[in-house]
Amino acid sequence: MPAPIVIVGASHTGAALADALHREKWAGSIVLIGDERTLPYHRPPLSKDYLAGTMDDDRLPIRDASFFTERGIEVKLGRRVAAVDRAAKTVRTDDGDAIVYTGLAFATGARPRQLGVPGENLAGVFMLRTIDDVRGIRAHLDQTKTAVIVGGGFIGLECAASLKKLGKQVTVLEARERLMPRVVPPLISDFYMKLHADHGVDVLCNAGVTELIGENGRVTGVVRTDGSILPADLVVVGVGVVPNIELAQDCGLACDNGIVVDEFARTSDPAIVAAGDCANHPNRYLGGRCRLESVQNATDQARSAAASLVGKQVLYDVVPWFWSDQYDVKLQMVGTSMGHTEHAIRGDIAARKFSAFYFRDGTLTGVDSLNAPIDHMAARKLIATGVPLRPAQAADPSFDLRTLKA
Repeated sequence: MPAPIVIVGASHTGAALADALHREKWAGSIVLIGDERTLPYHRPPLSKDYLAGTMDDDRLPIRDASFFTERGIEVKLGRRVAAVDRAAKTVRTDDGDAIVYTGLAFATGARPRQLGVPGENLAGVFMLRTIDDVRGIRAHLDQTKTAVIVGGGFIGLECAASLKKLGKQVTVLEARERLMPRVVPPLISDFYMKLHADHGVDVLCNAGVTELIGENGRVTGVVRTDGSILPADLVVVGVGVVPNIELAQDCGLACDNGIVVDEFARTSDPAIVAAGDCANHPNRYLGGRCRLESVQNATDQARSAAASLVGKQVLYDVVPWFWSDQYDVKLQMVGTSMGHTEHAIRGDIAARKFSAFYFRDGTLTGVDSLNAPIDHMAARKLIATGVPLRPAQAADPSFDLRTLKA
C-alpha cells in the first residue's frame, strides 16, 4: 500500500477533497487533519441561521462520522500541522506525530483579519469564523442591548441582520465610502444600505475605528476616527480574512495572496495541491489570478485537486458563484461586476426582486440576482457557455433567458 494522502485542514474543502479522492478510487489511505475539534461543517449558516438561533448544531456538519469511517478516511481533530518536510514527504503535527505522505493537500482556508487597534482583546469583542466564535457571541447576547459591527462586508451585514432579528440595537461601521465595495457596484451597495436602514440598523460609511474601550475588562464602546464614541455591549469585527499560507511558505511553496496553484490545483511541488480559500488560482471568468472564498470554489476546486493527486488532470474551469441571505433577501452572484461598462436591470428594485446584468464591451460578465433564482440559474449557464446576450434582452422581463442556446 502506498503512503497516505494527507489533507491539512478539516474544512469544507478538506471534506470535499477526501470525498473526491474516494470517488477517484485512490488505493491508499486518506488522513484528514484539522485544528478544530469538530468534524467539517458548513460555515455559511454561522452568521445567518446559526447565529440567529434558528439552526441546531446537528444540522451544521457536512458529513457525519460514519461517512468518513465507511470510506477509510482517518480524521485527526484538534491537531495542528507544525511543519512539512517536502524532501522526506513528511508532515509533523503539534503533538510530535510524523506522517509520511504520497501526496499532500493544503485546505487550510483563511482566518479573520485583526482590527489592529487598542482594546480588541476586551471581553465582548468577537470575530466570526468558527462554531466556537458564534457560541461565544450567543453566550454574550443576554448581556447585550447595543451591538456594533465593524465592517460592512458580507459577514458584517449578515451578522447585523441576525442580531437585529434577535431584537438588538445594531450599528454597522464601514471604513470605506459604501457597503461591500470590493465585490458589488454602487447600485447593490445602495440597495443594502436602504435594506438595513428599513430594518432599523444604523449604517455609517467612511467610519473608521481607532480604539475599543471598556470597563473591568469588558467592551463598552467603539471610538471612531472622528473622535466620537458609540456605546457597545458587543462588538463583532468583520474586516476580511487572511489566507493561511504559513505552512506552505515555510516549506518553500510559491505564495502570493494565497498558495499559488495552476488550473489543476497543483502547487510548485508536483506532490502537493491546494484548494479553497487558501489557493490563488487562474480564473478566466474573473480575468486573471484570484483567491475565492466560497463554498462553490471549495467544492469544485477540491475535485481538481483530488484528480491531480491520483495522476489525472481535471481542469478547474467553473463559473464562480456566491450567495448571501440578509433578512428576506437572498443575493445570488455569478461572475463579476468589476470593470463593467454597461448594466441592465431586470425586475423591480423597489419590490426587492430583481437582477442586475453587467456587460463589459458588450459581453456578459456577471449577474447579481436578488430574490430572482430563475435569473441566477440562467445567468450561470449563459456566462459558462458564452452565449451572447444583449442588454435590451436582459432588461426585458418577457424575454425568456432560457431560450438562448450555445
